[in-house]
Amino acid sequence: MRVLLVGAGGVGSAAVGIAARRDFFEQCVVADYDLARARRAVAAVTSTAEGRFTAARVDASSATDVMSLCRQHGITHVLNAVDPRFVMPIFDGAFAGGAHYLDMAMSLSRPHPQRPHEECGVKLGDDQFADAEKWERTERLALVGIGVEPGLSDVFARYAADHLFSSIEEIGVRDGANLVVEGYDFAPSFSIWTTIEECLNPPVIWEADRGWFTTPPFSEPEVFDFPEGIGPVECVNVEHEEVLLIPRWVTSKRVTFKYGLGDEFIDVLKTLHKLGLDRTEKVRVGGAEVSPRDVVAACLPDPAGLGDRMRGKTCAGTWVRGTGTDGASRAVYLYHVVDNEWSMREYGSQAVVWQTAINPVIALELLAAGTWSGAGVLGPEAFDPVPFLDKLTEYGSPWGVQEMNP
Repeated sequence: MRVLLVGAGGVGSAAVGIAARRDFFEQCVVADYDLARARRAVAAVTSTAEGRFTAARVDASSATDVMSLCRQHGITHVLNAVDPRFVMPIFDGAFAGGAHYLDMAMSLSRPHPQRPHEECGVKLGDDQFADAEKWERTERLALVGIGVEPGLSDVFARYAADHLFSSIEEIGVRDGANLVVEGYDFAPSFSIWTTIEECLNPPVIWEADRGWFTTPPFSEPEVFDFPEGIGPVECVNVEHEEVLLIPRWVTSKRVTFKYGLGDEFIDVLKTLHKLGLDRTEKVRVGGAEVSPRDVVAACLPDPAGLGDRMRGKTCAGTWVRGTGTDGASRAVYLYHVVDNEWSMREYGSQAVVWQTAINPVIALELLAAGTWSGAGVLGPEAFDPVPFLDKLTEYGSPWGVQEMNP
């Protein structure tokens, strides 16, 4: 296996650190628009990686650039570790370069022009699923949404359907944390560009008798009690890929995604929206044209560099309720918790980016071994979840199951 990793930011660099401890691949080309950043990611593992990592420059907005790197280095698998606005050129470039493809966020949605809070417009991943036939016809795999959310949360959904339930009423992905960043009034632990995109777009819900539909941002607040000392966190509906992926492979009457944002974070996002600072369309400022959202991102600290100031844990998981295999009502929460102190000590990566990065590395290892295989545009739910979850424990970061009140 020869991997092209596009993006040497927080998640990409964390993936390099995780993969350096494994031996399933021959070569990994770490590519970034900023060549110096790619070189830093490679240099961090040079002493242990036995020359298996090299740095390169790439323009992630250019499918031709991605294709050229694939051909130059004989790439078999492209791992997309940049924000979702670059999904389609990397996706197309991987195909043109003859490689398989993995990402952690899918192609962007576009709200319904007249009824954005009732009906779906272009959904997350629609542009990729439109190309599924040509990927299948050429016997190549595009494994989409294989981060932590989406990704591990989808694996949990498939595991629950296969092993814990005879029928499912609802699958609800629930994400919460008790992380604090010392020294900052406001410092998101993940890309603010992506956070704005998913939190201010209309959230999508799936219901079996209705299909996909939307609601207003931050709707249906609920308090969810997260495990391992995190405790109760208010969660709200947010647009996310799981709702678009899970119903394609797992039978459930309802699928939702709710994120624990907190009142302050929600207020900041609402203010950005009111001021138009969430916009991606460029505006003229003096003699330059800039995207307001890019300005917001540039004004905030890089999430990848916050680990030393961060304290607490982050939890990603999937809540499932329905009828258990014994015929009784059942509800469980399948979850994965990462303590920032542990991830910094073990890998030098803060908890949120590390938790995202481990999952595509595991997927690549399963693909390299032939344990997972497939063709077309597929989500994590399309594969046997047990080998994945076994690997997660093998990598030193076990998952858990908590029984809930049904």
